[in-house]
Amino acid sequence: MGRRLLLEHDNVAGIETFDVYRKNGGYRSVEKALKSMSPELVLEEVQKSGLRGRGGAGFPTGMKWSFLAKPEGVPRYLLCNADESEPGTFKDRYLMEKIPHLLIEGMIVSSFALGANQSYIYIRGEYMWILDILEKAIAEAYEKGFLGKNILGSGFDHDLSVAPGGGAYICGEETALIESLEGKRGNPRMKPPFPAVKGLYGCPTVVNNVESIAAVVPIINDGGEEYAKIGLGKSTGTKLISACGNLARPGVYEIEMGITVEEFIYGDDYCRGIANGKKLKACVPGGSSVPILPHYLVTKTAAGEDRLMTYESLADGGFASGSMLGSGGFIVFDEDQCIVRNTWNFARFYAHESCGQCSPCREGTGWMEKVLHRLEHGQGNLRDIDLLAEINKKIEGNTICPLGDAAAWPVAAAIRHFRDEFEWHVDEREESQKRNYGLIREPQSIA
Repeated sequence: MGRRLLLEHDNVAGIETFDVYRKNGGYRSVEKALKSMSPELVLEEVQKSGLRGRGGAGFPTGMKWSFLAKPEGVPRYLLCNADESEPGTFKDRYLMEKIPHLLIEGMIVSSFALGANQSYIYIRGEYMWILDILEKAIAEAYEKGFLGKNILGSGFDHDLSVAPGGGAYICGEETALIESLEGKRGNPRMKPPFPAVKGLYGCPTVVNNVESIAAVVPIINDGGEEYAKIGLGKSTGTKLISACGNLARPGVYEIEMGITVEEFIYGDDYCRGIANGKKLKACVPGGSSVPILPHYLVTKTAAGEDRLMTYESLADGGFASGSMLGSGGFIVFDEDQCIVRNTWNFARFYAHESCGQCSPCREGTGWMEKVLHRLEHGQGNLRDIDLLAEINKKIEGNTICPLGDAAAWPVAAAIRHFRDEFEWHVDEREESQKRNYGLIREPQSIA
């Protein structure tokens, strides 16, 4: 097993408390940054590290910070996106639950670099027990002088609050998150202006994912160049992966970027293969919004090279034969799983979570869910498969935020790689019903 930078102490008893976290090296990066570095030097180290956003997009974090506008007399804000709602992704939850002070430490250092005196952790509504954990940890940090006025005598003031959302997936989009924080409905905003210029309360704002902010701690402790030595190419450092589905050992793993997908699935240090001795059928490597890969493209690229756990390798070949690392929601399906049923399940989620602001997404996700329901429940025809492909074309690239793309890509990839299974649901509808439900039944209403 490779280096563990974020989860090194996750099994230490009491690590969620300030005293134990501090004894295990906690808050060293705050001391280093505030006592011996300038905000510019902190930014420079993050840029040297090559850290990319760990929430899904993979945009360089240091570059994003460098875009922050700095008008005189106007406050700036750092927002932590802890609205972890992507199906198949739960690594941020684990980090906040086990090591809350790591996130708080990252928030302090990042806010110092950005010149933000107020920051917020926006957490999904279903994580209310974690809200309590975070608020307790924040109270400890205030008590010990790491939050509040004149932190460590540096002259830097910083306040940190936790804001729970209402459980809307759309609020994982940064501008919808800002709208929600302002007390409005969580609809994504048109861009430009981007949050770096006009974000929370009309002020310059940076929005980063939980893991991205936590990664700032080892970067400042060890230096950006040392962090960049881990990984491969432009995929530097370590990455938290939420491994689930039909795996012998699902869970949250911290990997060094660049290990092979085969090692991650079958290696003794990681998932130890497919559960119950079954064969691998397919994998969604980056959360429900990325394209599914059939078994022959999971561990090898179309060119026959080893598929690696990096942004570049998982995207190799484009959507024709690749996928995305995304948020690291690594979902594995064995030979007995139904791709049509899984695709319908994803489509139900996106139809439910669409904010309804854009017509292609509002109408298209609903139609995809209905057509997939029809196919899955033995009421479809072959024309429905092509209809799904046409609906996808109407949605992709035609919405304000990426939710439309997130809904379209899984369906398009499922049809591209598993069209024969969709056709089998039409040609052998009784058998498909027996396989998935054990009986032939009347379809549910899709009105």
